[in-house]
Amino acid sequence: MENSKIIRKNPAGVHSPVGNYTHLTKIPRNSELYVTSGQIGADQHGNIPDKMNEQIRNTFRNIQTVLHAEELSSEHIIKVNIWATEKIDWDFLYEKWAELFGLDYPAMTVGYISELGLPEIKIEIELWAAKV
Repeated sequence: MENSKIIRKNPAGVHSPVGNYTHLTKIPRNSELYVTSGQIGADQHGNIPDKMNEQIRNTFRNIQTVLHAEELSSEHIIKVNIWATEKIDWDFLYEKWAELFGLDYPAMTVGYISELGLPEIKIEIELWAAKV
């Protein structure tokens, strides 16, 4: 039944996405909504590496841990917000993105800003998820 699953689509009349995301994600009524705090590149001991790609690797590992804690997977993610303080290596990020999402992309927003919560944080990723 179409009303009992998350739907992702790119409506006619809108340009194709310029990255690995979907323009519109629709969740059915009575779904449980999950919102994460921004996940950062800290390792399990709280250490934040200097290099952006290491922070990206740790951030995606942290995302997986948070998702698994609530028995969520990429199919439940409806929206991703990414904030970065320096240029993102999109080839590297999309490699980690593909490991998480395959080709089933959620809606996404990316913003470059001057700083995040701590000066050493270079990237932060927030997730919205829904369980039908």
